[in-house]
Amino acid sequence: MSEPVRTAPFAPFEWLISARYLRARRKEGFISVIAGFSFLGIMLGVATLIIVMAVMNGFRKELLDKILGLNGHLLVQPLESPLTDWKDVADRINNVKGIRLAAPIVEGQALASSPFNAAGVLVRGIRAADLNSLTSIAKNIKQGTLEGFDEGQGVAIGRRLADQLSLRAGDTLTLVAPRGAVTPMGTTPRIKPYKVAAVFEIGMSEYDSAFVFMPLAESQAYFNRNNDVTSIEIYTDNPDKIDVYRKAVTEAAGRPIFLVDWRQRNATFFNALQVERNVMFLILTLIVLVAALNIISGLIMLVKDKGSDIAILRTMGATQGSIMRVFLITGAAIGVVGTLVGFLLGLVVCMNIESIRQFVSWLTNTELFSPELYFLSKLPAEIDAGETAAVVIMALTLSFLATLYPSWRAARLDPIEALRYE
Repeated sequence: MSEPVRTAPFAPFEWLISARYLRARRKEGFISVIAGFSFLGIMLGVATLIIVMAVMNGFRKELLDKILGLNGHLLVQPLESPLTDWKDVADRINNVKGIRLAAPIVEGQALASSPFNAAGVLVRGIRAADLNSLTSIAKNIKQGTLEGFDEGQGVAIGRRLADQLSLRAGDTLTLVAPRGAVTPMGTTPRIKPYKVAAVFEIGMSEYDSAFVFMPLAESQAYFNRNNDVTSIEIYTDNPDKIDVYRKAVTEAAGRPIFLVDWRQRNATFFNALQVERNVMFLILTLIVLVAALNIISGLIMLVKDKGSDIAILRTMGATQGSIMRVFLITGAAIGVVGTLVGFLLGLVVCMNIESIRQFVSWLTNTELFSPELYFLSKLPAEIDAGETAAVVIMALTLSFLATLYPSWRAARLDPIEALRYE
């Protein structure tokens, strides 16, 4: 008599039985409902994780681009004596390899007013050539022009500020500074009208509503600077290599200076973003975990319901390994399909997130993404391949682990006990 031939692991009959157990039948309707909710839970968990992480990555990238597009990667401030030699210092720093621009600036606060409204602003005096080198400004002029910026007494203002004051290019803006001329009666505020030469829109509401750019020479006169500047903004080729540039800039300056880099200036903001991102990841992972627990409960109920089927299969020669693999495939199928559908749903939403936001805003007649609150004028999403892969792997791992215990229980079922009360 020939020896019985063992079937290979994951044989066709194991897949066939698993597929039948996944199909809903009237008698086991409740079990299929649990399987359906497990599938939905994993799908929504994976999709939500991918979408939220992509949006938070988009937030960070957009804000970093906007902040570093306007503010320098390094800020040079004077020590011991004012920056009266700012031109020579800027020229020397400009010659350092990797430095894209060293722009001397005069900065001060003022009140901007028009016949219709008033708002507090940050006035930044800058040379026309340096302003044209800032692509975030020069390439986003919506009204007017920056031509002849140094010659005239015109200023460039943000779009939101222009809307707030009801001004357009060519209109007159009045600036009021608290420290003006010194008289026998004390210091009087300086009030001076300026023509709006250009209106720019960076896309970051805080900057578009607060910045006024003025010719450097005019700002020195306006803020009573004795031919010196407040600081020098330095823009590099790679903000992430800022530590390399610090030493080179200090040597090139040739005078006592104090350096502040972009990480120090925005540390609180970006640290808060990072903490929020990590917390969101942990919270949303719990959705996937709950869905995985649903798989466990669904499979345990399925094992109880199919006790007689398991016993019959065992008496027909199915090994414990075969029974375990049947339920392993059943549970893993829910997790794998749920993860893949969630992955595709997440990608589709991320690619069309701004259109979806606009549609939901139109449908509900509400502003879901206020620029005043979120700093950006549109909802960004930046998909990180490594992060997305980690989410998919985590969901697949949890789904697989969830099937082990119920599958083991099914394999350990005693056929005699299972058939005794049938």
